[in-house]
Parts: sequence; structure tokens; C-alpha cells
Amino acid sequence: MTTQPHRPIDTSVPHSARIWNYWLGGKDNYPVDEEAGNAYTAVFPGITTIARSSRAFLGRSIRHLVVECGIRQFLDVGTGLPTSDNTHEVAQRHAPDARIVYVDNDPLVLTHARALLTSTPEGTTAYLDADLYRPEAIIEAAAETLDLTRPTALILSGTLGHVRDHATARDLVRRLMAGLPTGSYLCVNDGSRGVDPEYERAQDGYNETGAVPYFLRPVEEIEAYFEGMEMVEPGVVSVPLWHPEEGADTTPIGQHGGVGRKVR
Repeated sequence: MTTQPHRPIDTSVPHSARIWNYWLGGKDNYPVDEEAGNAYTAVFPGITTIARSSRAFLGRSIRHLVVECGIRQFLDVGTGLPTSDNTHEVAQRHAPDARIVYVDNDPLVLTHARALLTSTPEGTTAYLDADLYRPEAIIEAAAETLDLTRPTALILSGTLGHVRDHATARDLVRRLMAGLPTGSYLCVNDGSRGVDPEYERAQDGYNETGAVPYFLRPVEEIEAYFEGMEMVEPGVVSVPLWHPEEGADTTPIGQHGGVGRKVR
């Protein structure tokens, strides 16, 4: 299921989704992405830890939403390239009847989503080629797969940092959540400032290269996405600290996340 025509894949310039895939150990990238990823890690080797910690937070938060909160529907906006333990895999592992809609607008993501984003027989997985900046259209299209009279989890993992203006990012979250009923959840994790100056310098330098920028934000700006919501403990924290696995490394990093419940 798509809302836009197929577009060609440009392999001549690096792309953020493919670089992220490279840092995660995925194979869906090109030499230009590997070169850009290696150039970044030469400046800041900790970026692979951030990428993988973000992915681990995604898995733990989805498991919590399914097991502890009873959520069976997920709207994952800005999903990126499929790797391992994607949203549908984690959710359907714990609830085979879970329904998932992925949203992205990168042609390579679309190509691999068609092949890899499968589903259990009891559940459903769908993909929308759609634009974050048209949230009402996303909600309308997602309603073809999800029952939006029932609580649904909105997943924004490493997505809002691509929105240059924080006020715009907050508005996009508000408009997406407006299409979901009371009892729905918001799950966000994004790059943050105030923990690792080396990371901040590396990312600011990357943004100046002309590549698709990604903006690290102060923690209070990430917290602002959850305004008016009931937060799942421990609130917005550096992602290794959010419901860590026993024995896991909980050293804070420049990536913060949290889960909140829509109460009105």
C-alpha cells in the first residue's frame, strides 16, 4: 500500500537512513554511505553505540507497550530501513495479532519494505510511502489498516531530529496524536544535547557538510513532545536508562527517549 509513485534510488550521495543502517550493521547501504559513515565514526566513534542503543530502546519500549499496556496497534513514522527486531517483529513476538503500519518516504526503504516487512497470519503489517509533513494524510491512510477507535502507539524513532524547527516538530507530533484516541501512546527517541559535547561537535560538523541534517535537541525539547501526557516511568531519560535489561550498560549517552499516554 503506497500513497506516492515509486521514485529512483540515488546511490551517488549518502543518505541518512542508509548510513544509520550501516551503523546498525545492516547490509542495505552503498559504498557512498559506508564512506560517510566511516568519516563520521573517525570523528566520533560512539555513534555506533548511539545507533544501537536507540534500536534497543525501540525494542524494549514496544515490548512494554504490548506486554504491560496491552497495545496491539502501532504507527511507526520514519521507520528507516528494515534490519533486525523491527517494530512488527517485536510486537508480534509478544502478540501475534498485532497490527503495524510503517511510514517513510525514502525509495530504498520502500523497496525493502515490500520484501521484508512481513506479518504473522494473525496480524497485519502495511507500509505507507508518505510524508511526515502531512500528518492528517498519514492518519487517514493508516486507518485503512488500523482501527483508530482503539488505542494505538505512535512510534517516532530518530525521526524528529530531521525537522529543523522544534516548534514544527512539536506541531507534527500534536497533529499525529490528534488522530489517535485517548489511551494511545507516544514513543519518541532522538539525539540530545547536554550529555556528550564530542557527539554534539561531530553532528554539528556533519550538518554543515550539505548532507541531510539531523538536529540534536536539549532534553527539555524532547520532553515537550509529551506535553499533557501521562508519562511511563522513568519519563524521558537517556535511552540506556529506560527499563534496561539486567546487566546492561546504563552509561548515559546523547540519545533520550520516553513513552507517554494520551489522557484526553
